[in-house]
Amino acid sequence: MQVTRCPEGALPRYSVRDDAGNSVEPIRDFLLYLDARGSSPNTIRSYAYDLRRVWEFFDARGLEWQGFNIANAVDLIAYLHDRIDLRAGRLTTAPDPERLSPATVNRALAAMSSFCDWAIIAGTLTPPNPMRISKSINKPSVNDRHRPFFEGVSRRSASVRVIRVRTVHRLPRPMNDDQVERLLAEVACLRDRALVQLMLHGGLRPGEALSLHLEDIAYGRRRVAIRCRDDHPKGARGKSRVERLVDLHDGQALDTISAYVMRERPRDTDSPFIFLVGGSGGRRSEPLSYAALAKSFARSAARAGIKSPGVSPHALRHTHATRMWEAGMRELTLQRRLGHASPESTRIYTRVSDATVLAEYSRAMGLKP
Repeated sequence: MQVTRCPEGALPRYSVRDDAGNSVEPIRDFLLYLDARGSSPNTIRSYAYDLRRVWEFFDARGLEWQGFNIANAVDLIAYLHDRIDLRAGRLTTAPDPERLSPATVNRALAAMSSFCDWAIIAGTLTPPNPMRISKSINKPSVNDRHRPFFEGVSRRSASVRVIRVRTVHRLPRPMNDDQVERLLAEVACLRDRALVQLMLHGGLRPGEALSLHLEDIAYGRRRVAIRCRDDHPKGARGKSRVERLVDLHDGQALDTISAYVMRERPRDTDSPFIFLVGGSGGRRSEPLSYAALAKSFARSAARAGIKSPGVSPHALRHTHATRMWEAGMRELTLQRRLGHASPESTRIYTRVSDATVLAEYSRAMGLKP
């Protein structure tokens, strides 16, 4: 069973095919639904790979997906987490390279939960969703001899537990000042320097930076508008569905963008995107893709001698968020600047360098602040 990319312009953008080369129709219909909802190409691709693993489990167990139940869900966790070779008829753990991380297992479980939600809506699966366990908490857990005064008045809804495995909450890995200076010294062109500075000083996601239009830059007000678009031909787009404004008063990012637009950006094009492929090749004037950005970043990092794990274009966003938190920006304000939908996503940066914890520790040790 494999995931294949569909021809340009075809929907869905990815498909899952069995060993005979036939499309797995339930997954195909679900991916079409995701396309219609406006999900990003990366999201659709991830769902395709995750559901491929689930369908391999069905094949190994000899199950039909319509009969999927809570007992199967428990077996699915074991299959994904331990990579048990069920087809051989014995419990043999696969080699370590074939093992899946807890985060990957949870992503596959979440994909199956979303698939079941869609199947229930489409009328092809009988509710409830087997990936979720509901427990009513409207009735107090007391015996018959005691009746609370407000019994029956509470409007609390049922508690829902999503089936998942425990994961490690890892810290983001921001770049230090020395790494940033060495990286900028090795960036070859104005375009790549502008992209690095946008993500470093504005906290933009790589997809947000690549999908910027010329009209999104307000040089006079020194701010950038992050808009919800899905018109990038290479699939680059922002993760958030909420538009926001990002102020840039660092004195570098917008000046570098202006210099790039005036000096290096191809002039013989009517493309609205800021960051384009240069040179004289056949791809000249095409919007820059994330793959091209990642390769350029990796080359610059290699020349700078930066070999730390997790160093990628997204690490610049982590670096910006950590710097802002250390400088005293409040959690809610930082959440709005980064465009996080949940405060939990922002709160992770408070664990990177918590000034309060450091101050309390210094006082307890009798150290000078």
